This record gives sequence, structure tokens and C-alpha cells, in this order.
Amino acid sequence: MIEEAHDQKHYSGRSGWLRAAVLGANDGLLSTSSLIVGVAAAATSPSQIMLAGVAGLVAGAMSMAAGEYVSVSSQSDTEKADIALEQAELVRNPVGELEELREILISRGMTRETAIKAADEMTAYNALGSHVREEIGLSEANSANPIQAGLASAVAFILGGLPPVVASLISPTSILAYLVAAITVTMLLMLGAAGAKLGGAPSGKAALRVVFWGVIAMTITHIVGSLIGTQI
Repeated sequence: MIEEAHDQKHYSGRSGWLRAAVLGANDGLLSTSSLIVGVAAAATSPSQIMLAGVAGLVAGAMSMAAGEYVSVSSQSDTEKADIALEQAELVRNPVGELEELREILISRGMTRETAIKAADEMTAYNALGSHVREEIGLSEANSANPIQAGLASAVAFILGGLPPVVASLISPTSILAYLVAAITVTMLLMLGAAGAKLGGAPSGKAALRVVFWGVIAMTITHIVGSLIGTQI
């Protein structure tokens, strides 16, 4: 009997950039549209609404990039410190580290005989890489990349926030809030479904969850804008 080729897809390797990109796009769309809807409820000047949207888009993108870079950089620093500690321990106590690797493999289902052989071969091939992967759980697929995460967040934020800004430029003030809300809900559905699909998760639940909180955010912002607009 001929076995079929193994073609199983895994999605965990996408977690870093996917998380940053989806989060950035959702934030860009939702924060920019909520800002425009809130300002539209308090102001009647199209230039004021457009200015608020553009300012929110630029400031939000820079904030997302900086925040993501700092956050992931901190994670990267922690990972590097753990790797350096493991490297020093391999020099100081190689026998103990080898036994620790054997015990880890045994705890994952190997017999002691197999674990001893596997640990010896793994250590001979790449001692540090093996211990970093098996003890700390780090690999090239999930290691922190600050620049990649920061750029992905900024670009995604801008791409997500552009549609409501464009809508504010072409829409009459009387229907602007409704048009922006409709565009936002449609795009939130698409982003939620796309993000879930790329991550290998069910898309329906993810899309509805994003839309639910998006509608709440826009509604609250519109109410606040209306209340402030009546006072100024």
C-alpha cells in the first residue's frame, strides 16, 4: 500500500507577524473610524472631521509601531538572556545539562535508552540549539523580531485606517457617520474572517467577535461626541 504524501499545514510559525498585522489592521480601522464618527457627532465642518481622521491615522500608526517594537524588543532581550544563561551552563556543567536533556526527552515519552541516544546525538550536533529548543521552548519560528513586528503593525494600521479616512473625504457630512460605520463593520467582518483563516481557526466566530466590539466602540464614541458637541 502506497502512503499519501504528508502535506499537513501548521500555522504557529505565523503567530508573530500575523498577530502584529491583524492587530494593527483592526486597530487602524476601528480607532480611526471611531474617531471620525465621534468628531462627526460633535462637529459639522468637513475639514475638522478630515483633519481628525488623518491625525488619528498618522499618530496611531506611529504609536503602534513604537509600542510593538518596544514590547517585542523586551521579549527579545529576555530570550537572549535565557540563551546566554543556557550557554554558560553548558560550559560550566555539561554533564548535568546532558542529563537534564535526557530527562526532558523521557518526560515526553521516550524510553531511557532512546532518550540517552537521542540526547547524545542532539548534543553532538548542536548542544545549545537543542537545549534552547527543548528547555526554553525557543526556535527560529517563534523568536521575537522587533523590527518585523513594528513595521507590520504600522503598515497594517495605515491600511486598516485608510478606508474611513477616504470615506470622510467623499461623503456628505449628513451621512458620514453612517457610511463610515457601514464600511467599518464590513471590513471588520473581512479582517476577522481573514485573520482566523490565516491562523487556521474558525472564521465565523472570530469575525462576529470583532464586529461586536467594534460596534460598541463606535457607538460609545458617537455618544460621547454628541454629548460634547452640545456643550461647545
